[in-house]
Amino acid sequence: MADTIAQKQTILRTQNLQAFYVLEMQGVQKVVKAVNEVHLQIRENEIYGIAGESGCGKTTLLKTLFNDIVPPLRLMHGKIYYRINSVDVDVTGLSAEEKRRLRMEFISYIPQGSMSVFNPVQRIRGTFEDFIGSHISGKNREEIFELTYQRVVDLGLPKNVLDVYPHQLSGGMRQRVTIALASALNPRIMIGDEPTTALDVVVQRGVIQMLTDIQKSLKNTIILVTHDMGVHANVSDRIGIMYAGKIVEEGTTEQIFAEPAHPYTRFLINSLPKFGDKSVRESVPGSPPSLADLPQGCPFHPRCPHVKDICRQQMPDFTQLDADH
Repeated sequence: MADTIAQKQTILRTQNLQAFYVLEMQGVQKVVKAVNEVHLQIRENEIYGIAGESGCGKTTLLKTLFNDIVPPLRLMHGKIYYRINSVDVDVTGLSAEEKRRLRMEFISYIPQGSMSVFNPVQRIRGTFEDFIGSHISGKNREEIFELTYQRVVDLGLPKNVLDVYPHQLSGGMRQRVTIALASALNPRIMIGDEPTTALDVVVQRGVIQMLTDIQKSLKNTIILVTHDMGVHANVSDRIGIMYAGKIVEEGTTEQIFAEPAHPYTRFLINSLPKFGDKSVRESVPGSPPSLADLPQGCPFHPRCPHVKDICRQQMPDFTQLDADH
């Protein structure tokens, strides 16, 4: 599998990406280093998973990759490249209008909390028609409705879902409709920020299945954030483990689960329940550091069972353990 992944072309990459929240609190400036020197190469036709505890910077990383950088978030350093028509485009320097055209045509975003996507006093049909109409010119309302209807049917959603208001849908159905909206224009990249949060396990499975079906149909790229390592084990091709604003380990799903190298990764995997094993699961000791006051050296060293003196002084470099790991 590693050879197959390595042969795929990079569709999104970052260089030394730094995105910080700059806050003023009682006259004192605080800098929250939510994304801190992140290098990524995400490939076409793959599901790239990002895992880590709450507060490690996952959502901020997604917003930055989506190029949705608004105050108090600032892009402090680095570049983001989308590969469009075989050319690497630096999207960090685009105008607001150029960003708008890219969104949902090349890249789309599935946020946490599906209710934030919809107008609560508008039927689902209106949300689809407004969105598609704002991105595709030269089509009348009937043609737009046909596109909307076909997308809903293709994804196996009930036909009458377009005629109801958002509050009339269950959480799981709203999430499915949100995914349908994000995929409406067949984007090359879809970003999913905890798409299964607050859903029961049966509904989670349906939502994840819908995402994987879309990915197989469009042969596009999905960047999927969830702290649930079980979800990653089932759907991700590669996984990046994030801690304190940094990617601390990256590999294929098989490599990450079979031979996790970073102690933080091992804690995340060992916390998963296992059939027939009734022993107490071991969680990560201590608490995550504040992104506004990171410890010197490796940010994991206060919680690491293998800490050495050098860990308190400097961040270790990456080591190539294997192909793609």
